Amino acid sequence: MKTEEFSKHLLQSRIFDTYVGAVFFGTVIFFVLNSSFYTPLEMMIAIVFITILFKGLANIMISMTISLFNLSNEQDRVEFEKSSNSLESLVNDLAIQEAATQSNKTIKNG
Repeated sequence: MKTEEFSKHLLQSRIFDTYVGAVFFGTVIFFVLNSSFYTPLEMMIAIVFITILFKGLANIMISMTISLFNLSNEQDRVEFEKSSNSLESLVNDLAIQEAATQSNKTIKNG
């Protein structure tokens, strides 16, 4: 569940789409500045293939980030919260029992 939530937030952040867009515009600027060395057909083909290549790399980075996401800290936190809730309820029960014992003593003495 945490992995699904993490991957959903990762995809909604659109950071990898920004990465691919930056690569696209960087490639376009490169070919515009070096237009005397390349024909228009070479430029278009290179821009398309470089953009596809970096989109593939972005997808690989997304999948690696999701697969390497460490859940052990989340599990420890959940176990700690579960233990603290259990201990808190036990302490509350003990306080109730102690209050009942004190009221019984005052009733017997009074």
